[in-house]
Amino acid sequence: MNPYISLVILVVYFGMLITVSIFTSRGADTNTFFTANRQSPWYLVAFGMIGTSLSGVTFVSVPGAVVNIQFSYFQVVIGYILGYLVIGTVLMPLYYRLNLISIYSYLEQRFGFWSYKTGSGFFLLSRTIGSAVRLYVAAQVLQLALFKPLGIPFEVAVAITIFLIWIYTFKGGVKTIIVTDTLQTFFLITAVILTIILVSSELNLNGIGDIWTSVQKSGYSKIFYWDTNDPKNFFKQFFAGVFIAIVMTGLDQDLMQKNLTCKNIGEAQKNMFWFVVVLVIVNFLFLSLGALLYVYAEAQGIPTPAKTDDFYPMLALNHLGLVVGITFLLGITAATYASSDSALTALTTAFCIDFMNIEKQPEAKRSSIKFWVHVGFSVVFYLVILIFNRMNNKEVITAVFDLAGYTYGPLLGLFSFGAFLKRPVKDRFVPVVCILAPILTYIINDHSAEWFNGYKFGFERLIINGLITFIGLWLLHDRTARRYVPQA
Repeated sequence: MNPYISLVILVVYFGMLITVSIFTSRGADTNTFFTANRQSPWYLVAFGMIGTSLSGVTFVSVPGAVVNIQFSYFQVVIGYILGYLVIGTVLMPLYYRLNLISIYSYLEQRFGFWSYKTGSGFFLLSRTIGSAVRLYVAAQVLQLALFKPLGIPFEVAVAITIFLIWIYTFKGGVKTIIVTDTLQTFFLITAVILTIILVSSELNLNGIGDIWTSVQKSGYSKIFYWDTNDPKNFFKQFFAGVFIAIVMTGLDQDLMQKNLTCKNIGEAQKNMFWFVVVLVIVNFLFLSLGALLYVYAEAQGIPTPAKTDDFYPMLALNHLGLVVGITFLLGITAATYASSDSALTALTTAFCIDFMNIEKQPEAKRSSIKFWVHVGFSVVFYLVILIFNRMNNKEVITAVFDLAGYTYGPLLGLFSFGAFLKRPVKDRFVPVVCILAPILTYIINDHSAEWFNGYKFGFERLIINGLITFIGLWLLHDRTARRYVPQA
């Protein structure tokens, strides 16, 4: 694709986002930045969360990975449904009842100071790494389509990418993001549907029936796997999907911050229900797109790249024509920025509330702290992306879930123990348990085939990690303290 066309698309796109931010940030203060004054319409939150949940990782990696994993990823998506049911019926009522801004404040009420700081710290680590990886995907694509042909090095391209996010989020925060993510989700879904239509036209497929028949005959559409030693085994994938949804949405300040901007728990639960319905459909569309792209490549004799993450960008930008190229560029940009902008806001919120005690400061001081923390996390994003660019050699989606399996596990253990048991613990030792749990999980995972008769862990590492944390908290029973009594 001509880099100047890409440049025009990018300028117009971000011009639109910045215009939205100007209108939504009028009269904004720190409460607007953190909570949108709890006035967000549920349907905007639900639709915008699609883009945040999927990100550029899904947009690029899921279609590319179809050649290796077929449709087995949909087993994880099925697990999401149960996970989001738990979020809507257990976690969200808890957060609304306690009127939380940072969801990790709950850990201080339930366990104490050290548990609170540990939980928030693990979120900051998890989301910083995960979001930087997602942003890395977009930076690579923009580098290929725009910056490299213009002679701009990757390091400068990443700086530009992050600066654009900062520009439209620094004032309005989550209030701005509710609107911009709605627009970006629209672009994302439009991009995948339009690409399916255009690729199907290239393959002379007419209608949904022909498309589905082609997908089924491709050899890539197998969903269910039952071999217990296969990492794609249904039960491994399903239960991993359940817990991935719980920790990466329900225990994640990023996604929950948006839910907590709804007017009440009823609207927030309505938002969660419709979000799940659309999320399942969109993930299936991405898998179908992947199968069609491989069918097209085989028909045209196009060799597939060594890294499957490069497959969709390669076809869209070099083989499928200008319309698909523009559609792809809009989709990957929308997907990644919808995820990264809210992550930057959530990280700023969690750090300000959990570590800077910003609620106790006057508004002028709060605004200053929020500004510099926002800048600080932007710089951290930049550095992590550059590090990941040098070190990563896996499919990006696998890398993200690998990281999540270790860093989100302690959060799963903390919140599940706190929600289902009233047993008090020795708070000062909780950080030790939360650090040991990922280490032990890594050791078990590394020796799983040797110790468990060939069994290899997949995404269910997250469950093992959370279970180890849960057991550790049980062993920290504080017999001198009273049993926890939930607030009314």
